[in-house]
Amino acid sequence: MVNIELPDEAATRRLGERLGQLMAPGDFVLLTGDLGAGKTTLVQGLARGLDIPDPVVSPTFALVHELAGRVPLRHLDLYRLTGPDLEHLGAEEWFEPDAAVAVEWAERLGPFRPAEHLEIHLASAATGRQASLVATGERARALLQALAPDAGRHGDGDGGAT
Repeated sequence: MVNIELPDEAATRRLGERLGQLMAPGDFVLLTGDLGAGKTTLVQGLARGLDIPDPVVSPTFALVHELAGRVPLRHLDLYRLTGPDLEHLGAEEWFEPDAAVAVEWAERLGPFRPAEHLEIHLASAATGRQASLVATGERARALLQALAPDAGRHGDGDGGAT
C-alpha cells in the first residue's frame, strides 16, 4: 500500500492527471471513500491526463459516461447500485478492454470486480485528504510503481509520496 497526502483539491486532480498520463486501454481504477472524499475530483484529473477535453461530472444518474481522449475513458458511478443490479444492466460490456475504466463507489462492484486493478481509497486527513493506493495484478503494480517510484523501497510499502 502507498499512502499519498493530498492537501487540497488541486493535489487530488494532479494525482489523477499523473495517473491518467500512464493509463492504457484495459486499465481499471477503483475508487472508494465517503461522500465528498474527492473521487470525482480525481477522475477529473484522470481525464486531463488522458487528454479528454470534455468536462467531467459524476454520472450518478446516468451510471456511466464514455469520454473520448488519447485513451477512451469509461467513468462509472455506482452510488445507487449493488452487484446484483449490475448483472441486470449488462455491466460486463462496460468492462471491455478497449478503454480505461474508473469506477466510483467500487466497493459495490460485487462479482464484477476486475482481477487486475488499482484501488484508490480517499479519506479525510488532518491536512486535507489521504489517498491509499493498492495494486492488484502486474499491470496495476507497474502503474503504482510509475506513480510512486519509491513505493517498493520502504519495508511497509508506505511510499509517503506527495
